[in-house]
Amino acid sequence: MKNLIAELRISLLATAALAIVLCGLYPLSVWILAQGLFPAKANGSLIVHGGKIIGSSLISQGFGDPKYFRSRPSNAGQGYDASRSGGSNLGPTSRKLAGAVERRVADYRTENDLSSDVLVPADAVTASGSGLDPHISLRNALLQAPRVARARGLSEKMVLREIETCTEGRDLGVFGEPRVNVLMLNLALDGVSK
Repeated sequence: MKNLIAELRISLLATAALAIVLCGLYPLSVWILAQGLFPAKANGSLIVHGGKIIGSSLISQGFGDPKYFRSRPSNAGQGYDASRSGGSNLGPTSRKLAGAVERRVADYRTENDLSSDVLVPADAVTASGSGLDPHISLRNALLQAPRVARARGLSEKMVLREIETCTEGRDLGVFGEPRVNVLMLNLALDGVSK
């Protein structure tokens, strides 16, 4: 019986020690380090404009006005719902997915005045795995540039300059493709005067 009580005491002490370290000290130290070294990222990469939070550079938003660049399509909730992040779970053989992509291709061509022989980038008509990817490909941005320039009354050259400014390179110089953060680009264009 004494052995059982001793073993129980050791188990309870070990559990309490691990709970203090793993549920208290470790998260607290990570939080302090994050707040000290990169507070903007640790707090969600929020973008504040005019004293008001207008979004995060990490989460996509839907833009409907022709003067704005469009994000990737979203399957998160009713679209761009950060609390319901996720894909559609439709596979490449799904007729529903094929039909949705066909409609999106036709809509994209119509909206951007593209002929039927222009290839539409995949990221313009398919959602990301999370449904909230804030980036589009450089090709997607370049195809939308004439529409945005017309809608804003800006020269296409000025819009292309903003795209170039907002283009992010490959991660560590080798991973991924160059991409454009849609929210940051739209905010940059909102700050451009005619």
